[in-house]
Amino acid sequence: MHVRLADLAKLLGAELIGDPDLCVSSIGTLETADPNAISFLAQARYLAALRSTSAGCVIVGAVHREEAMARGAALVAADPYLAFAKLTQWWAKQGRSASVAGVHRSAVVEEGAFIAPDATVGALAYIGRGARIGAGAVIGTHCHVGGDASIGAGTVLKAHVTVSDGCLVGQRGLLHSGVVIGADGFGFAPNAGAWEKIEQLGSVRIGNDVEIGANSCVDRGALDDTVLEDGVKLDNLVQIGHNVRVGAHTALAGCVGVAGSARVGRHCTAGGGAIILGHLVIVDHVHITAATVVSRSIHKPGQYSGAFPFDDNASWEKNAATLRQLHSLRDRLRALEKKN
Repeated sequence: MHVRLADLAKLLGAELIGDPDLCVSSIGTLETADPNAISFLAQARYLAALRSTSAGCVIVGAVHREEAMARGAALVAADPYLAFAKLTQWWAKQGRSASVAGVHRSAVVEEGAFIAPDATVGALAYIGRGARIGAGAVIGTHCHVGGDASIGAGTVLKAHVTVSDGCLVGQRGLLHSGVVIGADGFGFAPNAGAWEKIEQLGSVRIGNDVEIGANSCVDRGALDDTVLEDGVKLDNLVQIGHNVRVGAHTALAGCVGVAGSARVGRHCTAGGGAIILGHLVIVDHVHITAATVVSRSIHKPGQYSGAFPFDDNASWEKNAATLRQLHSLRDRLRALEKKN
């Protein structure tokens, strides 16, 4: 595929510097791009790579306009990282084979299921009784959509996705391979040294424009539903426990775990491996760094981090209590030093 810079500038709403008829045929990093590739610069720390790159064109912000001009063709965008994202979406769309509407002959569709005429159901997929597949939705090979489940218009389920009975997935979603929606939440009552299962009677409700990475799990609620609001993004291997609610446009990186009944606000982020304990409340616009264990509710927006050495619980609690007082102890020590 060869694309003129003039066409890309129009597509991205960017200012073009250089020959409008110059063509690029790939997207690459600053380090690996060749003269036929377009690349981007989003952070000043990569300026050295900008100066040495062989890319035929580079997307930059206005602040780096002069540096880009000094090396050759450029597209100047208000937000170069966002422009890069939109470019990748367009590029992928050009090379993606369109899904063929219809139900594969090997798929199993139970009585009472509704499948929109322009939806696609792949080989060996299963659609349960009373399930609804919306307009333009794509159900990949070996997928399982349980009875009375609903898949919204334009949503894509990659191969081997499970959406269990009664679970609802909104419009324009993307669920990657191995995702399980609506498995039982982890609920057991102790009984004479054994465990008695608590049946999980709720469902899962997922909003519009949600993307869930490979092998992630969203458990159904025990009584109330587990909810992912519009625009939520989950990375691979994320665990969402029963009755959790994740606010709109929150993004959780790989291996994040959110325990049962926690409430995570809107526009939050959590880095890889972070853990949010059960029944906590996280307000909007909270950003949790990688591997942080959130053990109490967060009521103020901001960035939070924390790690503490493993120990027996009694010692750990004493040390943690002392650690939280270090700042005031330091001030008291300084005051004593001044007196002496």
